[in-house]
Amino acid sequence: MIIAIPRESCPGEARVALVPQLVPALVNAGHEVLVEVEAGLAAGYEDVAYRQGGAQLLGDRRTLFETAEAIFMVRGPGANPQRGAEDLALLRPDQTLVAFLNPLMAQREAQTLADKGVTAFSLELIPRISRAQSMDALSSMASLAGYKGVLEAANHLPKIFPLMMTAAGSLTPAKVFVIGAGVTGLQACATAKRMGALVSAYDIRPAVKEQVMSVGAEFVEFDLATNGAEDSRGYAREQDANFIQRQQAEMAKVIEASDVVIATAGVPGRRAPVLITEEMVRGMAPRSVIVDVVADLGGNCALTVVGETVVRHGVTLIGPANLPSSVAFHASQMLAKNITALFDHLTDMAGDLMLNLNEEITVSTLLCHAGQITNDRVREAMQLPPMEAQR
Repeated sequence: MIIAIPRESCPGEARVALVPQLVPALVNAGHEVLVEVEAGLAAGYEDVAYRQGGAQLLGDRRTLFETAEAIFMVRGPGANPQRGAEDLALLRPDQTLVAFLNPLMAQREAQTLADKGVTAFSLELIPRISRAQSMDALSSMASLAGYKGVLEAANHLPKIFPLMMTAAGSLTPAKVFVIGAGVTGLQACATAKRMGALVSAYDIRPAVKEQVMSVGAEFVEFDLATNGAEDSRGYAREQDANFIQRQQAEMAKVIEASDVVIATAGVPGRRAPVLITEEMVRGMAPRSVIVDVVADLGGNCALTVVGETVVRHGVTLIGPANLPSSVAFHASQMLAKNITALFDHLTDMAGDLMLNLNEEITVSTLLCHAGQITNDRVREAMQLPPMEAQR
């Protein structure tokens, strides 16, 4: 199969979908690898390294798309609102696309992919099961976002994180509060703890208490009854307005006493819930810091500005749009391994695409095929009947 790796066109995106170290394995499996010139340069991977691995370099993007049978991307149509339409126009029927596609929110682009006859696999849809751990791109990138979010906070906080004994006296450690204890939140807890901060975390799912404690953080508990804390895939379930209002009242006390708040709470395919109100920000000490890791999903803080760092009521609010891209070298390594593991799972010994629609990873990740949206989660979001009803 001819596999193409385009240069990412989304503004600010420095990652690449395949790193040079993984090219030989694809070539040895019988695939031909085409890489757009300078596709990996922003992440620290030079063209010569791809060529040495056995890839061919192409300077013309249109020719790359026209030649490809399979395309690996970081941000495909739907996950690239600024430039994704340009790539959508280059895709043709019977091509296979593997990328972040944001199908639960970018439904028009998902339908266009289906209408064009593209077989598309969405990295956001990989199931959270043990067999798919090596393919779980969301978790890979979430871990990096949690790590980098803490570093952003440390850079802006006018205090040091650890307890320090000096000749001038003892310096107290910073207090870090993490909202959400998914992969991002747990990595944020672990990173802040390693840096010497006093770390606490909150999540509506009581089951994660042990995980929070395992990385050295204190689990904050509120006396709030939930309407089902998590869904069948282990993600936090969206709560009603009454619950969020009561949650905010309890959380305000903890936020007021914190030097740093790392906000990571999100529901897949939905806008992030607003958990930090303007009044809560006003109650924080001057020069405190909030890092809204889910800013690109609307943000957990009502005052977040996506892609900007602003000061409101004396508090520094950081709204990063793409934290994994800021550590693009390692983010690309992790993402490329996820993509190639998924592709290996989807192809047979001859290197041809093998669609087993009775196999969980395949059926969960497949967004569209043969002119139809095939994923039932996406179909439900689009108010379409389940695929079973179409057979």
